[in-house]
Amino acid sequence: MTIKDLEPKELWNNFHALTRQPRPSKHEEKVRAFLVDWAKKNNIECQVDSVGNVIMRKPATKGMEDRHPVVLQAHMDMVPQARAGKEHNFLTDPIETKIVDDWVYACDTTLGADDGMGVAAIMAVLESKTAKHGPLEALITTDEETGMTGAFGLKKGVLHGDYLLNLDSETEGELYVGCAGGVDATLTIPYQTEKAPKGMVAYRLVLGGLKGGHSGMEINSGRANVNKLLFRHLRWVAECGLRLISIEGGNMRNAIPRDAVAVVAFPKEHEECILNEFDKVCGWVKKELTTVEPDFFMTYEKTRMTPTVMTDADTQKIINLMMVAPNGVVRMSNDMEGLVETSLNLAIVKTTASKTFTVKALLRSSVDTAKEALAERLVCLAELCGGKCQLTGAYPGWKPNMQSELLKTMKSTYKKLYKKEPAVMAIHAGLECGLLGGKYPEMEMISFGPTLQSPHSPDERCYIPSVKKFYEYLLATLEAIPVKK
Repeated sequence: MTIKDLEPKELWNNFHALTRQPRPSKHEEKVRAFLVDWAKKNNIECQVDSVGNVIMRKPATKGMEDRHPVVLQAHMDMVPQARAGKEHNFLTDPIETKIVDDWVYACDTTLGADDGMGVAAIMAVLESKTAKHGPLEALITTDEETGMTGAFGLKKGVLHGDYLLNLDSETEGELYVGCAGGVDATLTIPYQTEKAPKGMVAYRLVLGGLKGGHSGMEINSGRANVNKLLFRHLRWVAECGLRLISIEGGNMRNAIPRDAVAVVAFPKEHEECILNEFDKVCGWVKKELTTVEPDFFMTYEKTRMTPTVMTDADTQKIINLMMVAPNGVVRMSNDMEGLVETSLNLAIVKTTASKTFTVKALLRSSVDTAKEALAERLVCLAELCGGKCQLTGAYPGWKPNMQSELLKTMKSTYKKLYKKEPAVMAIHAGLECGLLGGKYPEMEMISFGPTLQSPHSPDERCYIPSVKKFYEYLLATLEAIPVKK
């Protein structure tokens, strides 16, 4: 059995077609062309705006022209992550899928159900001859995962809907009415190199085997950040003559980093002692994380000694910076039980040819002032290290509207279908609703979707039974949208 055999076939067939299209963030050219061509073949009105969003329209079903117009919204890009050792070119290779019990996985890469499931559902509705609905628009945005470029660039007045259904949430049976805002922070710390002292040996350290995952949804899961673990190892031997040569850890701001590599040098006379200490720290970490990160590993091997190394002062400075830099949950919400209010993902660290140590982080908070205060902590850290911190890509949170007519409609529709109330929640992740709401303040919005687990990691999977319920509920919601007064 393949995913094309699953129900509802119209949705799964569209998702399968999307797995054939390369669509990593900032490289959506092929999937955008695919969507435009698909719309043309299905006689669906379609346009591409100036930033690369795809906008489609479908008239109301006969007799439902007086219903509130609805925007169906999802994003076309996906997070490209592959398991260590997996050869996969996300710019050319299709995503291969497999079914294990009631779950769909990719083969050692991200699946792209975030948000391919939302796009596939939109396509299924637009091509359906039996779905009942009022006037429909579809907004399929570009580059949501690394900057919300499509939502930022959408012009006011392009959309005409009264309601927006964001199909980018990850637990069936939950309706999201609020989300965190975010900001990107980039620290650049200059460092100096010098001629390597005599009698030094170089080693290449590799840390990996971590689960990673979504830096918002799973930031409170206890999963380890490989960048923090790497510098914990280095700090333990920092006073034994250790010098940094190069560092590279993590590769996506919105994914908890899983793999890191460092090349370091130290006096040959301390070689045995330092390697024993690395093993000791690794043993401590394994014991601490045995439940949540059972596959963690640290390896080292001797490598070619370089002519130059980072100075001792700058080596200590960078190690100390990474030891004290905040990471993970900073504060839980006082207003909603179990919800993270503020967090930081210390996502990417790298030394560069221009002799700068770069740290890239994603900060999230449902409280704008808390987000700003956390950002200032990073600014201060960078300044203390003689560097700077640039803050970019800030986007607002989405404030819940518990009196929304759309929310009332969706709650009653869910209860009618499944004889129970849906959960109404906020999410510690960036949804495009925050930005779209700023451009269309009168538009009522709800976010929902099928059940996904471990998005933004090679363990990403989609729960098959939830997809049928999600699509059934979407169709029932469209049919239940009230008459526009």
